[in-house]
Amino acid sequence: MRRDKFYITTPIYYVNDRPHIGHAYTTILADVLARYHRLMGIPTFFLTGTDEHGQKVERAAREAGITPQEQADRTVVRFRELWKRLQITNDDFIRTTEQRHKRVVQALLQKLFDKGEIYEGEYDGWYCTPCERFFTEKDLVEGNCPECHRPVERIKEKNYFFRMSRYQDWLIRYIEEHPGFIRPDFRRNETLGFLAKSLGDLCISRPRQRLSWGIDLPFDKDYVTYVWFDALVNYISAAGYRFEPAKFERWWPAIHLIGKDILTTHSVYWPTRLRAAGVDMPEMIFAHGWWLVGESKMSKSLGNVVNPMDMIEKYGVDAFRYYLIVEMILGQDASFTEEAFIRRYNTDLANDLGNALSRVLGMTRRYLAGTLPNPSLVALERSEDQAVWEECQKAVEGIERCLEEMRLDSGVAGVASAVRAVNRYLEHQKPWELRKRGDSARIRQVLYTAGECLRVCAGLLQPVMPSKMAALRGVLGLAGGAPEWRDLRQWGKLPGGSLPGTGMILFPRIERSGAVEPAATEARERGVEQAENRKATDRRKMRQNVSFEEFSRLDLRTAKILNAEKVSGTQKLLRLEVLVGDQRRQLVAGIAEHYRPGELVGKTIVIVANLEPARIRGIESQGMLLAASKGERLRLVTVDGEITSGAVVK
Repeated sequence: MRRDKFYITTPIYYVNDRPHIGHAYTTILADVLARYHRLMGIPTFFLTGTDEHGQKVERAAREAGITPQEQADRTVVRFRELWKRLQITNDDFIRTTEQRHKRVVQALLQKLFDKGEIYEGEYDGWYCTPCERFFTEKDLVEGNCPECHRPVERIKEKNYFFRMSRYQDWLIRYIEEHPGFIRPDFRRNETLGFLAKSLGDLCISRPRQRLSWGIDLPFDKDYVTYVWFDALVNYISAAGYRFEPAKFERWWPAIHLIGKDILTTHSVYWPTRLRAAGVDMPEMIFAHGWWLVGESKMSKSLGNVVNPMDMIEKYGVDAFRYYLIVEMILGQDASFTEEAFIRRYNTDLANDLGNALSRVLGMTRRYLAGTLPNPSLVALERSEDQAVWEECQKAVEGIERCLEEMRLDSGVAGVASAVRAVNRYLEHQKPWELRKRGDSARIRQVLYTAGECLRVCAGLLQPVMPSKMAALRGVLGLAGGAPEWRDLRQWGKLPGGSLPGTGMILFPRIERSGAVEPAATEARERGVEQAENRKATDRRKMRQNVSFEEFSRLDLRTAKILNAEKVSGTQKLLRLEVLVGDQRRQLVAGIAEHYRPGELVGKTIVIVANLEPARIRGIESQGMLLAASKGERLRLVTVDGEITSGAVVK
């Protein structure tokens, strides 16, 4: 689907503390999506900002001995500095203390009040100060807040309420009729489950005597606006609602990127309020998962929060951005360890992408005096040249498709696969042997083809790693930081001539000796792996010739991978759901270091179908896939061409 515009938002972040990896991830994800759409020539508006009102900010200011505005002014600098370091290209940064935002909030409140959508009443119930939300008795979990699980306090006071309940049936119908409105699907079902219970009205005010730090209600100066009513309005206030109609017409509706913990406020509170005000619904609400350490959510109380600044200083911005994008399947949780980061960096960036560039540069220097041929002198005539170029074109198509499907990790995995294809191409074509035979024409063709493929891969990865990919393009003789998207589909855009960066090491390998110790689960897993390796060595020593009758007892079948996900608490295991004929099975395979889940879906592999089931990490594995390995490389055994699942392998 070709878009005519792209409006992407992050949540606005509280200014009661410093930013962490959760803030960084959402903002990097939005930035990468924005950069891809700009690369495709689609007008783009990317909004982020800070939420500066409410009790948490007021309390943090009191503890620091400063005013709430001073607290906001001090903390917002940390976010701005981090976004600059992370190379975030937001088009706007909104603060809820800005006048342009306040006037929209008050205009919206007055409109809803005048329409009878807001009324005065008395609240008698439970209040969670950390979450700044009211809850009914039935909402509580063991007497505590259902969101943060901390104690709540009983409050009885006069307040103002939004008639949210009158829109319950409408919202259920809207979600059911618009399946892409809330994604992924299980978050949509979660919202529908929430709406299956009776929906009450929403308290949208706080008495000024209890909370002074907020936006005044325009119809009662003794009250300020509930922080969630205030904060959500930023999505339309920054886009020009009420006061800049042409701007609002151009950009709204938006795609909201959020963490799963604020799903209800965005998928229930926000749409009902927009409906009451006569404003179109957002295009999409996408709730991503959490970054975990092991199996625990990051939290200050546990002392396991990852500081993005530390990772940037240690490993660089581009590598950090790459890891966050490829490691989390959008919508699911992901586990962060420094060991996993180093492994991904060394495999994808140092061993694959960096190595491919070094080989092209080095062999061009040695065999072609550092000069690539003019593109008019090379052509895709041989099938092997065409094949590697087609792999890169599949990666272009994959990015386009995965952007629409919000499967960015899969799209980038496709580019990584194309980079590996470039390395395989060089290994198979062996320019060093061509040199011995004196086949200079073929050397020129091979090295130009490899360089041209790297040009495409660098363009596809530019939104993820803007600085490094600009450097890669530079050493290939390409000007500017970003390409034209249409150029990525055209052969021969790599200019001939002298390469300026023949000695460049794009991604120096990280030595593991400087890394932190792996988590206990990883250490146990490594011990199990070493024991299995010893057993495998013993089995190889005992191998003897087998009879045809013994071999024929194996039932080898084709199987199509329907789904893949990491096994929680492990670094090496994936759980695969496969289709064998008309039968669904699950397999557990130790291939997570070699394949990302997203790039496996749709592959037709070969499995041993009659292997006795085994339990691995508590999960039953109903068969075993076949793979080939050499050194650190492992590749799955697949079939040549299309064939149905369940076919017998002979």
